[in-house]
Amino acid sequence: MAELLAICNRRAGGAGEAALEAALGTLRRGADVVEAEAGGGLDGVLGACPGRDVVVLGGDGSLHAVVAALHRRGELGARTVGLVPLGTGNDFARALGLPSDPGAAARVVLAGHRRPMDLLVDDDGGIVVNAVHLGAGAEASERAAPLKPVLGKLAYPLGGLLAGVRSRGWRLRVTVDGRPLAHGRRVLMVAVGNGVTIGGGTPLTPRARPDDGRVDVVVAATTGPLARLAYALRLRRGTHLGLRDVVTDRGGEVAVSGDPVPVNADGELTGPVTGRRWTVLPAAWRIYAAEAPPAEPSGTG
Repeated sequence: MAELLAICNRRAGGAGEAALEAALGTLRRGADVVEAEAGGGLDGVLGACPGRDVVVLGGDGSLHAVVAALHRRGELGARTVGLVPLGTGNDFARALGLPSDPGAAARVVLAGHRRPMDLLVDDDGGIVVNAVHLGAGAEASERAAPLKPVLGKLAYPLGGLLAGVRSRGWRLRVTVDGRPLAHGRRVLMVAVGNGVTIGGGTPLTPRARPDDGRVDVVVAATTGPLARLAYALRLRRGTHLGLRDVVTDRGGEVAVSGDPVPVNADGELTGPVTGRRWTVLPAAWRIYAAEAPPAEPSGTG
């Protein structure tokens, strides 16, 4: 029988206690499960259960915290991670095609198919599982945070509209594998996507895949209030890549420098920073997923 460590986030915004218990019940029927609460003591919890694969019952933030802790401990390649999506956004679960039903997601873990995943690491010791974005997107997340308890997923597009209309942008230089993508021009948003969506389904980097050894980079320039509003509206629909002031690239290393700019990595707000570099580590960790990966997203434009 499989031995699992279940990390439970009972404060996750997308599901209640019944959903959590349904997932745990399914896991217990197929594995020897040790339960622990998500929080600041992850190192102690992981150290007390050596060798067990880890199942995250929570959202993207909980997954980020567990993957970061395993990476920091040098155990990421040795312990497969499972995910039962119970958060507000569940964007990485969506990229993998994981079921939204907690019991069904738990059965994916028990089925035991391990899928290698890429990981982004930055030059300040941080990691990114799903996506990192700088500029108006990070401002949008900050504006959405106090609205989430009342509006849930609707808080994200509202925050995006407010930030997109009000932001004046930042003068940034962006390179992908050394190739310039922005040359110190005023930029509304820089997105680096391992996964496809942020904010509960906004297709930030619609052509990205989390296991192809590269990240997708999107840079949106700001040209005025109406153009910023158009970008915010088309971003929600995933048609922003067709805008004249949006440029894209793909690669293994992304560097951003310039004006102090806020950063959002997997929902965690940091900064502002004047420079940061992210590097892809291909197949750095494994997650329990469906045997066949979801179909590659088609480009929109």
